[in-house]
Amino acid sequence: MTSAGPDGVRRLAGRCLCGAVHYTVDDAFGYAANCHCADCRRATGSAFKPFAGIEREKMTVIEGEGRLLIFGDEDNHDARCSACGSFLYSVVRDGAFVHIVMGTLTDDPTIRPNEHIFVGSKAPWYTINDDLPQYERHVFEGPPINR
Repeated sequence: MTSAGPDGVRRLAGRCLCGAVHYTVDDAFGYAANCHCADCRRATGSAFKPFAGIEREKMTVIEGEGRLLIFGDEDNHDARCSACGSFLYSVVRDGAFVHIVMGTLTDDPTIRPNEHIFVGSKAPWYTINDDLPQYERHVFEGPPINR
């Protein structure tokens, strides 16, 4: 259920599979990507993790915070629902940002993933079939490899 916050910014809703954990996040993401690193593949159980990044204070767990299962430390961790196991978000960059796992959003965000990162370690059984730029590692570590 999309709503607007007191600042007029569109707020998006998200939740886990079982509904024990709900969150809201500003529809003001700074970036979005499909990450193919081994850690994201293992965490999601799929070929990549589609995520959108935003400042940590722009995301709020509104229900079920006590149901979160945290993997990592306060400033760098993954958060899952302890009841159903849904992977909801990652806290990154020493606590400054969150990476929202886009599949947990119940509302349609304005942003779309616009690149593939860590394709140097992507699953060999998965073929990327779109025209988005592909980066060996992070975007800031060199030009796309699919020129």
